[in-house]
Amino acid sequence: MKKTIKKAAVKKPVAKKCAKTCAKKPDAKKAAAKNVTFTVHADKGKAVYVAGEFNKWNPTAKKMTYKAKSGIYAATVKLAAGTYQYKFVIDGTWCADPENANAVANDQGTFNSVIEVK
Repeated sequence: MKKTIKKAAVKKPVAKKCAKTCAKKPDAKKAAAKNVTFTVHADKGKAVYVAGEFNKWNPTAKKMTYKAKSGIYAATVKLAAGTYQYKFVIDGTWCADPENANAVANDQGTFNSVIEVK
Protein backbone atom coordinates (compact mmCIF):
# COMPACT_ATOMS: atom_id res chain seq x y z
CA MET A 1 0.00 0.00 0.00
CA LYS A 2 1.37 3.27 -1.12
CA LYS A 3 0.87 6.36 0.96
CA THR A 4 0.16 9.52 -0.86
CA ILE A 5 1.58 12.59 0.72
CA LYS A 6 -0.09 15.81 -0.14
CA LYS A 7 2.22 18.70 -0.61
CA ALA A 8 1.33 21.69 1.43
CA ALA A 9 0.78 24.80 -0.55
CA VAL A 10 3.89 26.90 -0.32
CA LYS A 11 3.21 30.57 -0.06
CA LYS A 12 5.69 32.89 -1.54
CA PRO A 13 6.78 35.64 0.82
CA VAL A 14 5.01 38.87 0.07
CA ALA A 15 7.17 41.95 -0.10
CA LYS A 16 5.96 44.35 2.50
CA LYS A 17 5.40 47.92 1.65
CA CYS A 18 7.53 49.67 4.17
CA ALA A 19 7.86 53.23 3.04
CA LYS A 20 6.55 54.33 6.42
CA THR A 21 7.58 51.51 8.72
CA CYS A 22 11.02 50.70 7.36
CA ALA A 23 12.25 54.23 6.83
CA LYS A 24 15.06 55.22 9.15
CA LYS A 25 13.84 57.16 12.09
CA PRO A 26 15.73 60.38 12.66
CA ASP A 27 18.07 60.50 15.62
CA ALA A 28 15.96 61.75 18.54
CA LYS A 29 18.69 64.13 19.69
CA LYS A 30 19.09 65.68 16.26
CA ALA A 31 15.35 65.92 15.77
CA ALA A 32 14.89 67.66 19.09
CA ALA A 33 17.78 70.11 18.64
CA LYS A 34 16.89 73.72 19.30
CA ASN A 35 18.66 76.98 18.61
CA VAL A 36 19.90 78.44 21.88
CA THR A 37 21.25 82.00 21.89
CA PHE A 38 23.90 82.92 24.42
CA THR A 39 24.43 86.61 25.22
CA VAL A 40 26.88 88.53 27.36
CA HIS A 41 27.66 92.21 27.91
CA ALA A 42 31.26 93.14 27.04
CA ASP A 43 33.01 96.18 25.62
CA LYS A 44 33.09 96.52 21.85
CA GLY A 45 36.29 95.18 20.29
CA LYS A 46 36.74 92.25 22.67
CA ALA A 47 37.31 88.70 21.48
CA VAL A 48 34.30 86.90 22.94
CA TYR A 49 33.49 83.18 22.70
CA VAL A 50 31.15 80.70 24.35
CA ALA A 51 32.60 77.35 25.42
CA GLY A 52 30.98 74.42 27.16
CA GLU A 53 30.14 70.77 27.18
CA PHE A 54 28.48 71.19 23.79
CA ASN A 55 31.80 72.05 22.09
CA LYS A 56 34.21 70.11 24.33
CA TRP A 57 35.15 73.32 26.19
CA ASN A 58 37.03 74.63 23.15
CA PRO A 59 37.72 78.30 24.05
CA THR A 60 37.65 79.47 20.42
CA ALA A 61 35.11 77.12 18.81
CA LYS A 62 32.09 79.45 18.91
CA LYS A 63 32.84 83.14 18.37
CA MET A 64 30.21 85.59 19.53
CA THR A 65 29.15 88.57 17.42
CA TYR A 66 28.87 92.11 18.77
CA LYS A 67 25.38 93.61 18.46
CA ALA A 68 25.91 97.40 18.49
CA LYS A 69 22.24 98.26 19.05
CA SER A 70 22.07 96.35 22.33
CA GLY A 71 25.74 96.45 23.31
CA ILE A 72 25.95 92.70 23.76
CA TYR A 73 27.75 89.78 22.18
CA ALA A 74 25.58 86.89 20.97
CA ALA A 75 26.03 83.42 19.52
CA THR A 76 23.48 80.77 18.62
CA VAL A 77 24.21 77.08 19.16
CA LYS A 78 22.01 74.15 18.12
CA LEU A 79 21.52 71.94 21.18
CA ALA A 80 19.55 68.77 21.87
CA ALA A 81 17.37 68.58 24.95
CA GLY A 82 19.49 68.24 28.08
CA THR A 83 21.54 70.12 30.66
CA TYR A 84 24.79 71.82 29.65
CA GLN A 85 27.56 73.64 31.50
CA TYR A 86 29.20 76.61 29.79
CA LYS A 87 31.33 79.73 30.24
CA PHE A 88 32.23 82.79 28.23
CA VAL A 89 35.82 83.46 27.20
CA ILE A 90 36.43 87.20 26.95
CA ASP A 91 39.91 88.16 25.73
CA GLY A 92 41.20 84.83 27.05
CA THR A 93 39.56 85.11 30.48
CA TRP A 94 36.99 82.46 31.40
CA CYS A 95 33.82 83.97 32.92
CA ALA A 96 30.61 82.44 34.23
CA ASP A 97 27.44 84.01 32.84
CA PRO A 98 26.74 86.98 35.16
CA GLU A 99 23.05 86.91 34.21
CA ASN A 100 22.50 83.20 34.94
CA ALA A 101 22.24 82.31 38.63
CA ASN A 102 22.17 78.60 37.76
CA ALA A 103 25.78 77.47 38.28
CA VAL A 104 27.83 74.56 39.60
CA ALA A 105 31.33 74.39 41.07
CA ASN A 106 34.00 73.01 38.75
CA ASP A 107 37.38 71.34 39.33
CA GLN A 108 39.18 74.65 38.74
CA GLY A 109 37.79 76.19 41.94
CA THR A 110 35.37 78.44 40.02
CA PHE A 111 31.83 78.05 38.72
CA ASN A 112 30.32 76.99 35.40
CA SER A 113 26.98 78.37 34.28
CA VAL A 114 24.27 75.79 33.60
CA ILE A 115 21.52 75.87 30.99
CA GLU A 116 18.70 73.38 30.52
CA VAL A 117 17.32 72.86 27.04
CA LYS A 118 13.83 71.32 26.91
